[in-house]
Amino acid sequence: MTFSLLHPRDQIVAIMARIYGHGMTTTSGGNISIRDENGDVWITPARVDKGNLRQQDIVRISPDGSLEGNHPPSSEYPFHLSIYKARPDIDAIIHAHPCALVSFSICGQVPNTRIFPEAWNVCGKPGLAPYALPGSQKLGENIAAEFAAPDEPYCVILENHGVVVGAKDLTVAYQRLESLEFAAETIINACILGKVHYLDDEQIALSSQPRNILPEHQPEPATVRERELRKAICDFVHRSHAHRLMTSTKGSFSARIDSDSFLITPYNVDRRDLDLADLVVVRNGTRAAGQTPSRAVGLHRAIYEAHPEIHAIVNALPVHAAAFCASESPFDTRTIPESYLFLKDVSTIPFDQQYADLQTISSFIGPKNPVALLENNGVLVASRSVLDAFDRLEVLEATAAAILRSRSLGAVTPMSDAVIQELTEAFPSM
Repeated sequence: MTFSLLHPRDQIVAIMARIYGHGMTTTSGGNISIRDENGDVWITPARVDKGNLRQQDIVRISPDGSLEGNHPPSSEYPFHLSIYKARPDIDAIIHAHPCALVSFSICGQVPNTRIFPEAWNVCGKPGLAPYALPGSQKLGENIAAEFAAPDEPYCVILENHGVVVGAKDLTVAYQRLESLEFAAETIINACILGKVHYLDDEQIALSSQPRNILPEHQPEPATVRERELRKAICDFVHRSHAHRLMTSTKGSFSARIDSDSFLITPYNVDRRDLDLADLVVVRNGTRAAGQTPSRAVGLHRAIYEAHPEIHAIVNALPVHAAAFCASESPFDTRTIPESYLFLKDVSTIPFDQQYADLQTISSFIGPKNPVALLENNGVLVASRSVLDAFDRLEVLEATAAAILRSRSLGAVTPMSDAVIQELTEAFPSM
């Protein structure tokens, strides 16, 4: 399905379903609008269940102010119109109340999107609009003024209210909302662990360098194994997105086809909508003609070349484990037997090293050390199969969540060296 070819009504219904499904707004909260090529604004209605929104519920506001629809428009439509007037480059707006961003809004703060390269690249630097009565002209003025600021932000935190994001199209607006909420959650969790580390200008520039421009090869007919792997990767990427282990824009999954080639997720394709044909074959350092692989392709290739036993690799951004990537707190896997057996001792790869020497990174991770944290860049898992890689990713995130939640209870009691030795001897193949 090509999202841009949907009617504005259908686009709004689809995106609201994603926002509500991921708990980023409530039944009565939030609103979405699109400005079309005629200047008409299509917007969610007032007092209609956001969890059961239908195409016929969407309201059209004409340039002359006349309304068409079965319901009145959202009471906050004035600020949508104010933003469109202030920013001709914005044609889609989302207002929502995701929990972490609401936490920032009630503290009068904005999340620092330099927590991850992806958050900075997708969201930029957010603005902050002073509080005003919901639906009032003053609120519209405050928000429009922030969007019209010299740096022209696309994301604005509303003091004691929530967040508004804008973009040229609704897909990008959603990606900004999702990425900003993820950054906010990560910062809150990382603060529980201690000091939070952010990226400087040089590190942002380093992360922006292209790393997926490869020579092309003409693809051959897919083998039975390749077809099997395409289905497995798509299934687990979809599950990763649903379980918040990946965002729409962040997360890479690959699997070895044979000694010279592997499949990998593409660059700039929504992880929720990933299709079998989107996956890219990389063979002897070349990519299938007409396709662009994930920017992690070089790293995955280095690991496959260094470790013939590795058959699947995942880069992910699970919301709890990501907090350890952005803090100085060590990640201790000696919590329960499953955690240590699946994860072993987890090391952290410094940010600059992630781009400097891929062969060195391959020494950090392998059959004996299947998991690593990437400083300010998510997590890396390498394993013997697609299923096993995803399983370890889930265990990593569950372990991180348990450690974070334990902070309110007291000090963690890790398993002793004797217990670790006993586990290692009892399960030598793990």
